[in-house]
Order: sequence, then C-alpha cells, then structure tokens
Amino acid sequence: MSTTTTTTTSTRFQAPPALKNAQNSPCSMLRVSGTQIVDAAGKRIVLKGSAIGGMLNMENFITGYSGHEHEHRAALAEVLGEEKAQFFFDRLLHYFFTESDAALFASLGLNCLRVPFNYRHFMDDDNPDVIKESGFDLLDRVINACAKFNIYVVLDLHTAPGGQNQDWHSDSGINKALFWEFRDFQDRGIQLWEAIATRYAGNPVIAGYNPLNEPADPKHTRLIGWYERAAKAIRAKDPDHILFLDGNTYAMDFSQFPVDKPLANAVYSCHDYSFYGFPLPEQYEGTDEQKKKLRESLQRKVEYMQKAGVPIWNGEWGPVYQDPRTDPNAEQTNQKRFALLKEQLQIYREFDDISWSIWLYKDIGYQGMVYLDPESPYMKLIRPFVEKKQRLGVDFWGVSDKSAIDSSVYQPLISKLKESIPAHLLKKKYPKIWTFDRQVERAVRETLVSEYLGWEMAELFAGKTMEELDELAASFSLEKCKLRDQLNSILREDADLS
Repeated sequence: MSTTTTTTTSTRFQAPPALKNAQNSPCSMLRVSGTQIVDAAGKRIVLKGSAIGGMLNMENFITGYSGHEHEHRAALAEVLGEEKAQFFFDRLLHYFFTESDAALFASLGLNCLRVPFNYRHFMDDDNPDVIKESGFDLLDRVINACAKFNIYVVLDLHTAPGGQNQDWHSDSGINKALFWEFRDFQDRGIQLWEAIATRYAGNPVIAGYNPLNEPADPKHTRLIGWYERAAKAIRAKDPDHILFLDGNTYAMDFSQFPVDKPLANAVYSCHDYSFYGFPLPEQYEGTDEQKKKLRESLQRKVEYMQKAGVPIWNGEWGPVYQDPRTDPNAEQTNQKRFALLKEQLQIYREFDDISWSIWLYKDIGYQGMVYLDPESPYMKLIRPFVEKKQRLGVDFWGVSDKSAIDSSVYQPLISKLKESIPAHLLKKKYPKIWTFDRQVERAVRETLVSEYLGWEMAELFAGKTMEELDELAASFSLEKCKLRDQLNSILREDADLS
C-alpha cells in the first residue's frame, strides 16, 4: 500500500450551495423488518453517519479538559463563578452544532446523526424526580437542524445515573459502574426514557432510541433484564420507534443475549474499533492477514444478530489521526489510518450493508471530521495543557503517542503492586480483557491525577470576561473550524454507493 501518493489536507469550512431537502430522502418513521431497517413505505434504509460526542455529553479528548465532565464544569464554576461558567458552556453548546453543521453533514450524503447526551441535562441528582425542560431544549435544537436537511437522529444515553460502564465517558467520577449495583439508578434511567419517549413519539426525524451507550455489566444478566424493563416502559409511551441496543462490555459481547428472544422492533449494536487505527505498535499495512483479522473481529461481534435474524448497527468505529505539527511521520501514519477506514467500509458493505455511525464529528483535532483551527483562541489557550496531558497519559483515548508517556513514576508502582498480587488473580477484575496495568492506569492516571489537572485547566480561564468567553466558545463554530478533507471524501464516496 502506498502511503506517499496522497497529501492529507484540511480546509476551512465554506457553506455549500443551497441544499435541496431532496438530497436526503424525506424522513419517515423507521421500523425493523427482518434483518433490515425500512421506512414507512417499506423501502430499505441504510443509516450512515457520525456522532456529536463532546456536545451534550462532553469528553476529555474531544474538548481538551481532563477527567470527567461534571468535574470540569465544577472546576470552571469555582474559577469563574456559576454565572460565567454557565455562560461559557451555554455558548459552547450553541456553537457546537448548528444548521451549518447539518448542511455540511447532508452535503456529504450522510443521513443519520447519533446524539450522545448526559442524563445531567435532564435530571439533578438532588432532585431526580423532576425532568428538566432545558434538556429537551438542547435536544430539540439539534433535532430541528437535522430535520431541515432530512437527517435521521438516534438519541443516545451516553451517561446514565451512576455510570453504566467503568470509563470516563459515563461521567461517574470513579472507575466503577454503579448503575448496575443500585436499582434506584436503573429506575431513574427508565424514568428518563419514559419522558423522552413521551416527547418524541411519532416524530419521523427520530430514527430511534439508544438506551445505553457501551454498557458494562460484570454479571451480564442485569443488562438484559434492564433492556426488557426499558423496552416495556418506552413502548407504553411510544410504540413505534426503533430501539438500538448495545451489546455488553462496551458493545462487544452478546454471548448472554437470548438468540430466540430478540426484542421487537430492535436493532442490535456493536462497536467496531480496530487497534490498527490507534497509536499502538502494529499499524495497518493492508496485509491479507490484517484484512482477515478485521473480518473475523466483526464476525464475532455480529454473530448474535445473524443468528437472531435482526438488523446490525455499528454504533461507533473509526481510527484517530496524528498531528503533523507534532509528529514528523503523521502524513505516512494517517494514510494507513485512511486505508483502514476504507477497508472497514468495504467490510460493512460485504456484511449486507451494515448501518454505521463513525466516531466522531467534531473535536480539537484528534479524530473528528471537523476540528478546531490550531490558531483559534481556544486552542491557543489550552494547547500547553493538552500537551501536558499527552505526556502524563491522563486521557487514555487522547494520547497520540503512547510511547512518549512518562512512565518513570507509573511503571515502578505497577511493578511493585504486581509483586504483591497472586499471578492468577491479575486478570480477575472485569473487564477481564483489560490487563492489571490498564486497571491501574484507569484508577491512578485517568481518575485521580486527571482530577487534579482539571483544576489546573480551569485556572486558564481565570479573569476572562463574558466577551472573551464567547470568543473562546466560538472557536467551535463550523465557520471557524477546519475540515478533515480526506476523511470526509472517503465517507462521501461510500455514501454514494448507497
């Protein structure tokens, strides 16, 4: 595979010519028919799109902070005061996804936007029985922008009360999934979905509901029981919309799902990230052996769907990209990542045109189809902090060079701890696919150290005026961002094959 013939380019956004709503067919109520998703007329629909992670569910590598969203918001409130901090976050959300973003999305031929959201927009932990209208105001603005360009929307509960998985993106502040340990958390999740289903019943722009992103139930059985309860509660309010159900253990394990009892009008969702697309020693070279592994990996994830005779949705996937400003080999590496992307798209077509949602639409420059201008006010402010996070490895997902992490402190600690634990117990902790080293990293670097650094980032905002805060937030507006041209071109080409 040649890695030198194509130059990675990025351009400023320019508003596309006036888009006719017919570019995407008008949205109609979708439903499941056998192994396919079909519209109201019975025509097959293959959903292809992306997700606006980082907006209604913030993540550290997407917008640059460290640790967990609720900690980030609290730290800024401590530095700026509640009013200014709320103003900044409100403006960031205002600029993050607008009709201009929806127009760009449609111009690429993409027809579905996954909208991850944090339960905290709808529920206060100290008053959980009251569903906040302000959460719906945020969702409505995104849905209405998508409706204008006939883009379907999947509503995704990315952060559930207590945390449905052990990672930062469930915003629990710890590395345990307490959602599964307390019935109250599970009930609150269903209460939220009942309110959402009541609000959007009959809305044809909504493709469906993704009740839990990447659940990770150590016992496996509680997830299946919760899905059954949630489906019954949602159906009582909204009998028509599709449910998009992630597998267990980060949407990769369906081994305990009953093959003979799939839920009605449900699409089952895997996540298909490939290690070849990350800064790990083995990169994608396009060998026959690597192509074989890609297909075998997907086959394992979708075996349940094929046996149960239900549609498949790949709810997250996609490589990350190196920064040419800091990595002299970025161009060569990124060409390998684009080749991997194309190969995965080819595989999804081979598997009877699996619907998919790439991760990610917009970020500060690591993975997004759109990313902030490195010379924007926001990036100039936080760049030294982001570089420090890279060296310390506090954001596992956002480390572009894992070999550059300062291990002089962590590795001796991990080695000493290992000596104290019987070898046969080192893989006992769920998820068992994670090494002991990885478990320590999550607890020490990504939970504890990241919280301290979160206060450091907040101090960067000290003394900012309302005008300056708005200017920082405006760095996220599409008109001031750059486009990852080659990625978008590949997605556009695949959309044309539909």
